[in-house]
Amino acid sequence: MSTPDRPVDPEPAARDLVDIPAAEVISRAAVLLMSAAAEQLGLGAADPEHPEHRDLGEARILITALAGLVNAAAPDLGPHAAAFRDGLAGLQGAFRDYSIEPDAPGQGPGERS
Repeated sequence: MSTPDRPVDPEPAARDLVDIPAAEVISRAAVLLMSAAAEQLGLGAADPEHPEHRDLGEARILITALAGLVNAAAPDLGPHAAAFRDGLAGLQGAFRDYSIEPDAPGQGPGERS
């Protein structure tokens, strides 16, 4: 609520971001990308082999974005970088397993050629 001497702050969430360390912001973004990719792969389904939803096109985009973020931020993530690399590798493996025609080595989502 606004009073004459205390106006309402229109952007409290943006102000709070200043208090969050960069590594935490990057980690939150990586977790969101990992979660979204897992859902697109159908890994959250009761039966991941036969999920109600699987979109490999969307999963590819998310995994590629995750790989870019993890590779770019790894030096700043310290010991946590290994966990994100492991998660990325797991998603890449699942993508390969669920692909009808797997990509050539080095050509999958987030892989360097």
